[in-house]
Amino acid sequence: MKIICSSRHSIGQADPMLYGHFLEHFHRQVYGGVYDPTSPFADADGFRADVIDAMKRIRTPIIRWPGGCYVSAYDWHAGVGKNRIPTYDKAWRVEESHAFGTDEFVKLCRKIGCEPYICTNAGTGCAEDMSDWVEYCNLREMGRFAKERIANGFPEPHHVKFWSIGNENWGGHEIGAKDAEEWGRLVRESAKMMLRVDPTLELSAASIDNLDWNLNLLRAAGSYLDWISIHGYWGNTAGGTIPDGYDTVMLRTGEEISGSIDRVRAYLTALGLEKKIKIAYDEWNLRGWYHPNFIDTWNRQNYRGEDEEFYREKVLGERDKNDINSIYTMADAVFSASFLNTCLRNCDLVRMACFSPAVNTRGAIFTHRDGIVLRPQFFVFELYANLLGDTVLDLWREDVPVLSGRIGNRERTVDAVDCVVTKRGEEYAVAAVNKNRDAEERVDLAFLDVAPREMRIHTLNGPSPDAYNDIGRTEVGVTVSAWQPFDGCLTLPAHSVNVIELR
Repeated sequence: MKIICSSRHSIGQADPMLYGHFLEHFHRQVYGGVYDPTSPFADADGFRADVIDAMKRIRTPIIRWPGGCYVSAYDWHAGVGKNRIPTYDKAWRVEESHAFGTDEFVKLCRKIGCEPYICTNAGTGCAEDMSDWVEYCNLREMGRFAKERIANGFPEPHHVKFWSIGNENWGGHEIGAKDAEEWGRLVRESAKMMLRVDPTLELSAASIDNLDWNLNLLRAAGSYLDWISIHGYWGNTAGGTIPDGYDTVMLRTGEEISGSIDRVRAYLTALGLEKKIKIAYDEWNLRGWYHPNFIDTWNRQNYRGEDEEFYREKVLGERDKNDINSIYTMADAVFSASFLNTCLRNCDLVRMACFSPAVNTRGAIFTHRDGIVLRPQFFVFELYANLLGDTVLDLWREDVPVLSGRIGNRERTVDAVDCVVTKRGEEYAVAAVNKNRDAEERVDLAFLDVAPREMRIHTLNGPSPDAYNDIGRTEVGVTVSAWQPFDGCLTLPAHSVNVIELR
């Protein structure tokens, strides 16, 4: 494969928010994940210091919270102040203590050094609830809710800049789902009230790569929005324990990732909004969360009320299967790098992405009593966030190898090698992914106008495509070469993610 590029021809500037993350009140993401006052790793505020250190290590730029499906019946008032009364969470069918609420979320973000991104309740909530939440966070002292924040021990505003109106309200699975016309009106009126409180907000709204949904949303509320939010989960995990195999995952790294971006770009362009509104891919992961028995798509005749055994085994017990570390292999790492490469190639429009979630469930970090496990996806963020430049160069590619196969009845063909070249100052960094299961691939890289002299290669890999990390088991990690002469030839090991520094 041959790549030709020029330092003078770029696609655009990559926003660091592409390497963002997401937290929801589901299973062990918050309680037992980022927040666990009983843990020996807890700091004075109850946050897991080892998790915070790991999120600093990958330079987490932004975290979206509190949902997710959870937010569509969430009353933010219940999560602030000293008198926090537990309530029943109708999304995930558990009791929510509200020990972790708005103030704790903002405090967590400040400890990590990232931006807080709040997703509002547009299911059972209303425009007034959303704007009251902005008052609590951002007004200095005027009004009831700013005074309430001050009384709760936070005299300075939280200055939350990024807000999303709703989560997946297009879907029948969501509490408070809306039709397209209803959604456009709600977003417009909510945005109007939120911006009356703080005109400096950057607002997003839940969307999907559907023509009718976007036309209604953008015509009704496009003038108020800075972002539209889309989500993506691609891989199957049958029964919570049997994931799609490596070869199937690789066949999902082409149009399945890029198609949603292409379609939303077309909708924005058709309405003349492609220069105003950006895409926030604010939930994404290869593998969707496993949570049977939480919505009404299962046989309700099997429901056994609050039967302790049923609840323990069929509700909470099934969710524990998300935390089987052997599920998360080099397939997840290679897919994640391919997703981020797609976002980088569309960096003129895709300016934010939030890996779903940050901790536990399908997250890049797994917590246990004695510490944490860094799953293979973690190292993709470590490489990309720390090493890639902020300018993405345009590329000319020749002789690109491909992988072919079938998913169901459909034939798929994807590039076997996925490369992005970035620049920062006079230094360059190449993100190079080899999806080939068994064979190394060679890339010949030529610059038209510069001549790097040296290279250093960071390679994320494991002994097989199915390699994984677990408690007491570290198969996947990064090796770093010494600086060596650059002759234009890059050799990429099988099933690997690589970042090559050039100087």
